[in-house]
Amino acid sequence: MSPRKDPDPSSSVPCFYGAELRFLRENAGLTQEQLVEGSFRGAPLLSKIERGELGMPIDLAIHIDKKLSTGGFFQRHCENVQQARRSGIAAYFADVAEMEERATTIEEWAPGAFPGLLQTEAYVRRLIRMGKPWMKSTGVEELVRARIARAAFWKQDDRAYYWGVLHEGLIRRPSLPPAQMADQLEHIVAVAQSTRCLLQLLPETKASDPLMMGDLRVRTFPDAPPIAYTENVHSGQVIDFPPLVTEYRRSYDLLRAAALPPEASLAMIEEAARGYRHEAQQQD
Repeated sequence: MSPRKDPDPSSSVPCFYGAELRFLRENAGLTQEQLVEGSFRGAPLLSKIERGELGMPIDLAIHIDKKLSTGGFFQRHCENVQQARRSGIAAYFADVAEMEERATTIEEWAPGAFPGLLQTEAYVRRLIRMGKPWMKSTGVEELVRARIARAAFWKQDDRAYYWGVLHEGLIRRPSLPPAQMADQLEHIVAVAQSTRCLLQLLPETKASDPLMMGDLRVRTFPDAPPIAYTENVHSGQVIDFPPLVTEYRRSYDLLRAAALPPEASLAMIEEAARGYRHEAQQQD
């Protein structure tokens, strides 16, 4: 049996909250399964809350307060914990970011920017400065740290199965200096190879695609219906109406059917990275 991963209560508000929850649960002699019994939530969710990896839904907080007789402690503080977890993350994306940690599958279509889970620090900083040139440096760096922190997703033993489709234009039209562009593409290849996630490129020769009007993220869950999420520069929308989610998933299926196979896609990304690396060396 692998050793239990106890959170460091001093490292963050969510970890303190989770450690307190675990202490009170164990002090009451309850297993995780016993504590969530009678709620609409499962033990895997409770485990992640205790490790400080997820926030607590209000319905579960109310249930736990009653079961542990904590006088409303978890209900009173669950929103504060959520706010601490969302520091540096856009309000419209906060719920979606948290969904990544409890999803079964993650499917993404990226026509205009590399997906957040695959971005390097330099790429994140460039995107933020392009989208919000008026933002102060301290604000930019807070957003960069929050975005990069999401990459902890790849270290989770029980992470979701990831499938991404990228537009070929992302690797052909550099948004960074050559050396940093090479770093970004090499990072994508390294993540794909080390995590066995699936990545495809949609060729530029495709004149149109089923989702040509914008990006798309689809999440499926073990204990909840799937959701779709669309986003533009300053806002995003979660879509949970089942018939509409079904339509988005069908469009995504058509999209990846039109994309290059994963092996060929990674080979193209590697080739582009070598090109940028060579260009950078020529400039030195």
